[in-house]
Amino acid sequence: MGIFAKAGLKWLLSSLVFSQAQAFYIPGWSVKSYKDNEQIPLLVNKVYSDNTQLQYAYYDLPFVCPPTGKHSAGGLLSGQSISLNLGEVLRGDRIITSDIDLTVGQDSECNFLCNQEISRKDLKKAKELVKDGYVVEWIVDNLPGATSFVTVDKTKKYYAAGFKLGYVDYTSSKPRYYLNNHHTIVIRWRKAPGRDGDRGGKVVVGFEVYTKSIGDGDKREDGCPADLHNIDEHFELYITPNKTTNFAQQYPDSSYYPEDEEADDDATLSIPYTYSVYWREDDSVEWNRRWDLYFVNQEEGSKIHWLAIVNSLIICGLLTGVVLMILAKTIRTDIKGYKEALAEDGKLRVKRGRKTGLLSPRLEKGTGLGLLDPEGKMEMEDDLSSEDEGLEDVTGWKLLHADVFRKPAYGYILAPLVGSGMQLLFMAIGLVLLSAFGILNPSFRGGFISSGVGLFVFAGLFSGYFSARVYKSFDGQHFGKNSLITAMLFPGLLFGLIFVLNLFVWAQASSTAIPFGTLVAILLLWLCIQVPLVYVGSWYGYVKAGAWEHPTKTSAIPRQIPQQAWYIKSLQAILLSGLIPFAVIFIELLFVFQSMWQDKSGYYYVFGFLAVVVVILVLTIAEVTVVTVYVQLCSENYHWWWQSFMVGGGSAVWIFLYCVWYYFAKLHISGFVSSMLFFTYSFMGCCVYGLLTGTVGFLTAYAFVRRIYG
Repeated sequence: MGIFAKAGLKWLLSSLVFSQAQAFYIPGWSVKSYKDNEQIPLLVNKVYSDNTQLQYAYYDLPFVCPPTGKHSAGGLLSGQSISLNLGEVLRGDRIITSDIDLTVGQDSECNFLCNQEISRKDLKKAKELVKDGYVVEWIVDNLPGATSFVTVDKTKKYYAAGFKLGYVDYTSSKPRYYLNNHHTIVIRWRKAPGRDGDRGGKVVVGFEVYTKSIGDGDKREDGCPADLHNIDEHFELYITPNKTTNFAQQYPDSSYYPEDEEADDDATLSIPYTYSVYWREDDSVEWNRRWDLYFVNQEEGSKIHWLAIVNSLIICGLLTGVVLMILAKTIRTDIKGYKEALAEDGKLRVKRGRKTGLLSPRLEKGTGLGLLDPEGKMEMEDDLSSEDEGLEDVTGWKLLHADVFRKPAYGYILAPLVGSGMQLLFMAIGLVLLSAFGILNPSFRGGFISSGVGLFVFAGLFSGYFSARVYKSFDGQHFGKNSLITAMLFPGLLFGLIFVLNLFVWAQASSTAIPFGTLVAILLLWLCIQVPLVYVGSWYGYVKAGAWEHPTKTSAIPRQIPQQAWYIKSLQAILLSGLIPFAVIFIELLFVFQSMWQDKSGYYYVFGFLAVVVVILVLTIAEVTVVTVYVQLCSENYHWWWQSFMVGGGSAVWIFLYCVWYYFAKLHISGFVSSMLFFTYSFMGCCVYGLLTGTVGFLTAYAFVRRIYG
């Protein structure tokens, strides 16, 4: 175990350093040029599908040509694995150098790659992947191989990353499966900018792959088809059954026999693989704009994003008006009258209404309740019939000044949740800003996840600090125990879910499964770095900063809470108030879901729009929480601590329901493991969102309550 831990820690540190070095790969800054006759490595990565969540490493497929280890390009031998950062490993990337020869400036009409022999079992696997619509990802000069399309009006070309593994023909009585075994590679280049271009340097601005399915027709001596342009027969994934069996009698007039796995266990199918390479100059695309072609329908998408922002601004503006009305009119008038009643002619009058059940003698001469004699003793009159004379009835939120800061039940759980929420808030702000500034972009493969993990671990300081301050404000006595709960509760939940999911994905031999070494490295990252950071932040927050000072004292006996209206009760308030933030983000959420689940070959790129929507979302959650807490306090209910946190995160419930609807209405996911991955990842994402927004609601509510009772 010590060897695993040492190796895992070494890998972790090296991957983090590598990811930070790669983090500053910004389009337009890191130009790589090539000379004529220079060999460029073609890297193969994985296959993936929009219909399933299981990915597979390309060279793990039994029906593709394995690397020979003899071809060399760019200092890399074929079959050599490329070092990956943490984000790439977690997203299922497995990048290896291929045998395909790409020599700058040299076209090749046809090159023979290999004849791959496969068994019936391998054939069945190939059919399953073709049926599920799997797409292949190859990489040249950090660009994924793309399928080229044109818009409906034929005025603009755009790319869809990846290319089809094969296709299915449903025109016959039974579906027939065809494999794309010839790849036409088109590398688009232009003159390199600056002095490098004057010396003959070229830069890659496009990588297109066109596929064909070519059957066993006329072959040349080198194994290539005799005519690539006129293909009469396509390559079908089919092994002819042994005709000595009774199948020939059962199907005498059919050329398509059913498969008999038991009769022909030793039968094999030979798959010939060939490829073509063409270099084409293209001055229409700048090197720093070459990724724009992968962003489908940008203009139309921008209009929808603007619509989402306008929708969010309208909702947020209405809420802002309601909050301003509460603060500027209702509360201000109440506070002014309350203070004027308590302080008259510079002398303090302590008073309570009938609802409090307490007698408070007024220390003012001439009243009927009590008089001070010359010796300073108080004399009480026998007649108290005029008790209510001159006393104003205090109602609503003003009655709760002795109970509003009473510590909540299970505060030792609420404090760690608030701490974890601050940790996630710091991580989310960092990711959105880095992405909006272009530091995290599609060319930095795995950068978003790597940076997210790094920010989350570092934000353990903020998690411990805020958790400790909230915990001490709840009169907590054991900050060490609180720091341990903070460091283990939410990260432990995530790690446990990921570990259980990994067991199922491992069983599928998918590259989506996290390798054991990476799991050990993540565990070390959590226990050896984040936990100490949380402890340091907790110590500073508990010992140095201390508890938040409440503006009012808490009485020993809690007051009785009257019957609450139906819309103030916990569950109803959470659902109703959570619907408003969900209405702010649901349009932008559609784009995020489409990038994550539906169009895996696409890239989410509009982080500028997302940053604006996030700001509006935070303001909306803050305002919704203020309104909800104020209504609750006006109903003389002082249990607002947990309520503010749950109301702030209430939209997470609607987002999860939206995930369920999206699964059944938009996706075509098949298989138990893929469905389990979808719902578990959705649940984890909603937990992250709920903690983050719940913390925003909690802190906003606390600031609001301090303001009105201060």
